[in-house]
Amino acid sequence: MTEILVQVATEGRVPPADRVVEHPAWPVLKDAVEQIRPWQSKDGSIDFEAEGAPARADAEAAVRRITDAVETLSPLLPHDAAYHAALVADLRAWAEGGFAVPDFLDSLLAFQPAADRRDGLQHLVVFPMYTQNGNPDRNLEAVVLRMVWPEWLAELERTRYDNPLFCGITFEDFTAGYDTNSAVLFPETIAVREAPERFTWGGIFCDREAARFRRVTEAAVGLLGLELPEDIAAMVHDQKRCEEAFVLWDMVHDRTHSHGDLPFDPFMIKQRQPFWMYGLEELRCDLTAFREAVKLADEGVPQARDVQYAVLFDRMFRFPVTGERTRNYDGLGGQLLFAYLHKHDVVRWTDNKLSIDWQRAPQITNQLCAEIEKLYRDGIDRPKLVHWFAGYELVSTYLAPHPGSKWAKGPDALDLTQPPRKLVDDVLPDEFPLSMFYEALSKKLKNVIASTRGIRADRAERAAA
Repeated sequence: MTEILVQVATEGRVPPADRVVEHPAWPVLKDAVEQIRPWQSKDGSIDFEAEGAPARADAEAAVRRITDAVETLSPLLPHDAAYHAALVADLRAWAEGGFAVPDFLDSLLAFQPAADRRDGLQHLVVFPMYTQNGNPDRNLEAVVLRMVWPEWLAELERTRYDNPLFCGITFEDFTAGYDTNSAVLFPETIAVREAPERFTWGGIFCDREAARFRRVTEAAVGLLGLELPEDIAAMVHDQKRCEEAFVLWDMVHDRTHSHGDLPFDPFMIKQRQPFWMYGLEELRCDLTAFREAVKLADEGVPQARDVQYAVLFDRMFRFPVTGERTRNYDGLGGQLLFAYLHKHDVVRWTDNKLSIDWQRAPQITNQLCAEIEKLYRDGIDRPKLVHWFAGYELVSTYLAPHPGSKWAKGPDALDLTQPPRKLVDDVLPDEFPLSMFYEALSKKLKNVIASTRGIRADRAERAAA
């Protein structure tokens, strides 16, 4: 394979390939990255004194294979030429520096996918990084992806939902860090010497989200005996429709973090606060996407109805029973949505069957969104701790707190001489345990959810759709 690369580089041409992953240089690059990954420490460096460590010459040879492959593949992707040149320089600098903690700031700044969001455009990305909800270590990763930017979505972004940093993307292929539950590519995860003044893009893999949603929803619907209207059932079985729903959902959700009556940028500055506040923020963004989808459906946007049921089903069926029970804020938001709809008689669990009032679901879901927005609007005039208690009151109106909770007992149970960030330590890891309904559902769906690790869309099915 190395001989093929040398021959190609010598002749100065690239064998024809519509997809980067079909080029013979891609498996060479991927194998070299996979060779390096086990050698790396948590911070991305390689300790050549550690037991089982490689010889430095072996690591240098692996990096040369990566840089040769990048230079061979780069002509397929002229829009990434500046990034690939910076990437090769960063890789060589890492090797020449003895494989210390990697610094890929220059190549990160050169990678600008949001500047050209043509639908179907490919990118070859190599960075030392952790993968959110995947690998926590800053290992070298390689991923080939395609942009998802159909004209209908581009028009909505231009005219309604300005989000110049958002990139809807799909997988072509990836290394081990993405053989996980990770469905995002964020610049914040990349090893750099200093954080840039601002990040200029963020990518979400709508194909993985859609495939995971379809598998879990289909299983949950079967287990719960839920009868779906014909058009909703058709959406759940259609990968392309689900991808379009998720890319619209994600675009609106993403921009909502910085829009609205925000007490003080409640999520993006990464301040320490009780996890139910993060849960409310993520749910607010999802319910905003739901509300906008209701408006768009009334205006005839075909993807909008699918967004509504993607939000409802993913939030109610997958989120509450996915992940550990330690500060699981997405799980909390899913529980809250289900409990709210149940309290308002939109969702019923009767005779071991789930039913949904499809006519009232939009109205009541938007009503919960309005309650969270009122919490935020009122929070502008509250001290931080008072705002946290108001959030707790909203959640605990619909979800039973842990019987051992100090926060459930009110301010008198806490040492208020401490600063608010210290009082976060009094929050229980599972402040709002699963209901009996979700405990049972969790056991039934456990294997299905585990099976979605590293899930990829069926490309043939998507093309046929």
